Amino acid sequence: MEKISIILPTYNEEKTIEDTVQKIKQIIKENKLNAQIVVVNDASTDNTKEILNRIQAIKVMEHQINRGYGASLKTGIKHTNTDWILITDADGTYPIEDIPTLIEQINSADMIVGARIKKGVKIPLTRRPAKKIIGTLANLLVGKKIPDINSGFRIFKREVALKFFHLFPDGFSFTTTITLAALTNNYKVKFVPIDYYQRQGKSTVHPIKDFIGFLAIIIRIMVYFRPLKMFSILAGMLFLIGTTIFLYTFLVLNNIADITVIVILLASLQVFLSGMIAEIITLQR
Repeated sequence: MEKISIILPTYNEEKTIEDTVQKIKQIIKENKLNAQIVVVNDASTDNTKEILNRIQAIKVMEHQINRGYGASLKTGIKHTNTDWILITDADGTYPIEDIPTLIEQINSADMIVGARIKKGVKIPLTRRPAKKIIGTLANLLVGKKIPDINSGFRIFKREVALKFFHLFPDGFSFTTTITLAALTNNYKVKFVPIDYYQRQGKSTVHPIKDFIGFLAIIIRIMVYFRPLKMFSILAGMLFLIGTTIFLYTFLVLNNIADITVIVILLASLQVFLSGMIAEIITLQR
């Protein structure tokens, strides 16, 4: 079996980090996995560092300042040399017992994502509307259903991560970015249903701020890899607006808003042509 690095980005997880690491150790032992545990402490201000210092047989890396979830994962990926990377959280929300299930799938895909779609998963209600909107937009742009775009429990080839390393943000959008980058570049991504548990301790996710960040990442990735699709949607919306104005003014007001309609329709055409040019540049790159 190929060696795997299990990376845990950690920030102020004194209540759960030791239990999470011990569970992972037990899973490794019981299943005879060829794996190492890498914990990246993102400048925790509680007792996380002291707890990590007394846990044996793990690799710990320290950030001197708090840099973010994505930055912690990037640090872990850069300082490991295994062919496969498995990531999970230290807060007890992901089913550690499903690590072998993900690992079993490595010969069938480039990335295996633990999708939080089992009945009864404990996703906070405040996050569900944003998650739904982000998922719907991503599905539309990618052209296929993505069961869970930003699950933090997944295993992937290290070479895939390194290829898109320059795109990864330092915040929570890391998982969204690597999912979209893989899907839009024809890597095989497999989704495996998992549970998701109640978080222990305070979450560092900011619903509104991170929601805006996720949307920005989706648009950025699509413009970068699938510009024609992105520009076509914008062009189609402008065309629909222009057509609607024309029909309303002509049928209801008995008038033709000629200048307004022409400007909007020309803008639609210009956006579409810009998308074609961007697509050509992307293919050449």
